[in-house]
This record gives sequence, structure tokens and C-alpha cells, in this order.
Amino acid sequence: MKKFFSFVFVLVLGISLATPAYAFPYYAQEAYTNPREATGRIVCANCHLAAKPIQLELPQAVKPDTVFEAVVKLPYDHSQTQVLADGSKGGLNVGAVVVLPEGFKIAPEDRIPAELKEKTQDIYYQPYSDTQENIVLVGPIPGDDYPEIVFPVLSPDPNTDQNVHFLKYSVHAGGNRGRGQLYPTGEKSNNVQYT
Repeated sequence: MKKFFSFVFVLVLGISLATPAYAFPYYAQEAYTNPREATGRIVCANCHLAAKPIQLELPQAVKPDTVFEAVVKLPYDHSQTQVLADGSKGGLNVGAVVVLPEGFKIAPEDRIPAELKEKTQDIYYQPYSDTQENIVLVGPIPGDDYPEIVFPVLSPDPNTDQNVHFLKYSVHAGGNRGRGQLYPTGEKSNNVQYT
């Protein structure tokens, strides 16, 4: 009987002291060197099974060594909820990945204009890896506060880098709404509503 109560005490203590788990869009970093598969699909889709559209807004043309904004819009029904780590329901988190052409990267803080700083405050931009500054991740952030994610992008300067040529480039993006339905291991998450 004493062992039983000890077990129950440890179990209750463990549950009460557990910290909430958070979902992050960069699980793919551990398994993929590039978030874009050879087929063109963004690897986030391996865990986020719902095929939802995003909108990507970019300027038609940019000048060398200038800062511009890339906007990823994540439309969804804001009445939707997700299962949180503690089992309760809450608003959806959103996240995005943008694959910029080589040489393009997130602008340093001192180069971002004041108007753009307002749009990007409280957003943390993470490069996909130390060697790939042109691939940028954001999230998870509250979807109710950020229906669109603004990326302050710095274009490369051909005067300082002779490998830079301004041509037509493709930009790839992906966006997540809520937690994934699968973990990278293939196990189902507690968010198994496939919509």
C-alpha cells in the first residue's frame, strides 16, 4: 500500500510540475538540409497535413543593397481552435518559412526603416541554418495577432559580391496554421482534426 501511495504522489507531482510543450515549425531542420524537397513541396507539409493556401506579396523589382518587405498572408477562420499542451483549446499559432534567392537575407536591425520596424516588432526571424541565411523561419506566433507575417529582406550588393547577378528569381514560401497533425517521428499529435 505504501508503494502505491508513493507512486501516486510521484505521478501527481510530475504532472503538476510539467511545463507546457510548444510546437515549432523548425522540426524539419533536424531532418532536412533544405526545407524545399526536390518535388518543390515545402517539408512542413509532412507534419501539417491540411493543404491550405497562403499568399506571398513581393515587389516586382528591387534595387541592389536595399531593404524591402516580403509578406506572407495566412488566411484562416479565426474561430478555429487547437488543442494546447494542457488539453484545453486555444487560438491557432501560425508560422512561415520563406526561401529567398542566394544572397538575399533578413535585413540587419540598423538597416530596417522605421515604418517596417513597426510591422516587424516582436517577431523573431531564424535562419534555417548557419550557412543558409536566405532561408528564414518565423513562429510559432499567435495567429490572432499576426494574420500576416512581414519579412524585412535585404537585397545583395553586386559591388561587394561578384557572384551576385540580378535576374528573375523564384521565391518559395510555406505557412502553417496550428499544430501539426503528425510529429516528425510519424506519431499522431493530439491535434488530429484533418481539415
